[in-house]
Amino acid sequence: MCPSGRTLCKGGDGAEVQSELEQWVGSEGGEGAELQKRRGMDREQMTWRDLGVVGSNLAGGGTEGWLLPLLLFLILLPPVLPQCPESCHCVWESSVVMCTDAGLREFPQGIPPDTVTLHLERNYIRSLPEGVFRELTQLRELYLSHNHIESLSSGALRHLSPELRLLDLSHNQLSQASRHEFGFTRAKMRLYHNPWHCDCALQELVGTLNLEPETVNGIVCESSARGTGEGSRWDDPGGVGEHAGQALVKLLDAGVNFCSLQKKTTDVAMLVTMFIWFFMVIVYVVYYVRQNQAETRRHLEYLKSLPSPRKTQTEPDTLSTGF
Repeated sequence: MCPSGRTLCKGGDGAEVQSELEQWVGSEGGEGAELQKRRGMDREQMTWRDLGVVGSNLAGGGTEGWLLPLLLFLILLPPVLPQCPESCHCVWESSVVMCTDAGLREFPQGIPPDTVTLHLERNYIRSLPEGVFRELTQLRELYLSHNHIESLSSGALRHLSPELRLLDLSHNQLSQASRHEFGFTRAKMRLYHNPWHCDCALQELVGTLNLEPETVNGIVCESSARGTGEGSRWDDPGGVGEHAGQALVKLLDAGVNFCSLQKKTTDVAMLVTMFIWFFMVIVYVVYYVRQNQAETRRHLEYLKSLPSPRKTQTEPDTLSTGF
């Protein structure tokens, strides 16, 4: 088997050619020294013409003179690696991209598609655009902690690889989120240290995600939906609610159900709407009846104003003739 990165193998005719190439490259004079000088130049400056001249001297001219330069060029050609994003450090052997403390204000462009682990901690990223993870089909771990993420695009996390094992969104500015924004990922989640507003949507989200057990108690309500007895939800819109400062999981374990509170509010709103609709129907019926009464009264007055019918001349004559 040929050694890694080598085109020629030892043994047979190939060994003689390789030995001749090594002797020629290692020589101090002639074309060998000239090529050693060219090895310090840019690869693009080594033209096929230069290699052809050297190959002709080795093989004595003819078509065989192009074979040796070609093999030598393949031996000296370095492996081509994908480009690493600016301000990031890439570890190609383990497919890890490090963009920690890079001063990024938005998600970096040009992440290699075969990235397995992506570190974006301690930056200034505020949002995740839709489809940003569409090309990262090999992603297993995604670290986004200690950023300024305030919202998640509806399609940002839906394109995460189904093989994702960890998603860290801790220490951000998330206040609201729904299960539709996270798609069907089953990765272990870190959502602690965010200013969460505890409501029905967050309750449903927590019930569907695979939260990291040791970080669950860190999901604390910065504010919460109003409960029964707290007054109308239109009063004091800046209020934080009675559950502010408490862990969401502990509230749910204690029997608090934000979805039932929302249902009660919806029922009350529906009753108010039905009452307004019914009141409008009654007003219309009353108006219609009164309008008809006025029309009827005018019609009767018109009939009364008409003259009474007079008797004709033939009626008395007819009666007298009968008698």
